[in-house]
Amino acid sequence: MQFVAKTCGEIRGEIMRILYVEDEPFLGKIVQESLESRQFEVHWVTDGAEVLAAFESFRPDVCVLDVMLPHRDGFSLGKEIRALDPQMPIIFLTAKSQTEDVLQGFDSGGNDYLRKPFSQEELIVRIKNLVNLVKGNPTAPVLNPEGIRLGRFLFQPERQQLHIDGLPPRQLSHRETQLLELLATKLNTIVERREILKQVWGHDSIFNSRNLDVYITRLREYLKEDPGVQILTLKGVGYRVVCS
Repeated sequence: MQFVAKTCGEIRGEIMRILYVEDEPFLGKIVQESLESRQFEVHWVTDGAEVLAAFESFRPDVCVLDVMLPHRDGFSLGKEIRALDPQMPIIFLTAKSQTEDVLQGFDSGGNDYLRKPFSQEELIVRIKNLVNLVKGNPTAPVLNPEGIRLGRFLFQPERQQLHIDGLPPRQLSHRETQLLELLATKLNTIVERREILKQVWGHDSIFNSRNLDVYITRLREYLKEDPGVQILTLKGVGYRVVCS
């Protein structure tokens, strides 16, 4: 077993502590160094049998668990961690790609599920988002009398407009508005593809599914002016809008 702990700078006034579990040395070192360079404190464990002891002693803010580990698998560890701390944010990392594996991850207490290979930037966004969920309101969008606040954006469904400081409002189509409203009103919550297709298109056909992919791409293009607002894909499951 290997432990690596390092105190770095601060994020929003406090150090964010990550229990990172990965048995592959090369990947583990890359992820650890990347996280530490972004001001996280990382406790890296390589053996599944040692995770619970590390959890108890380190008291992390978030757990990032590989699924395939020596002696214990990540899913069973996730269940035990969730039993010890029902509010603990848990992200599973895995090379598995089947939808059943994704669903098993959520059934095992995971808040999020990231497939390998993954970008360091996406991992960091998801970590920050999950910790913010626990500290704040996990599902409520920020509302004001004029619309829904998403980061720097103000989304006005009734006017079908998306505003951001200093730029003219973007006029959205009816379907773009429906889709963004569905995702934005379930901020930080996974919305399944089937639910989206039935609510926005009325049927979850293959043709409509392809249309959904096109519309998600469009919305991501519209939202790129604020990198803190992202539409995350959980492949084979659905989408989630996050604000960091």
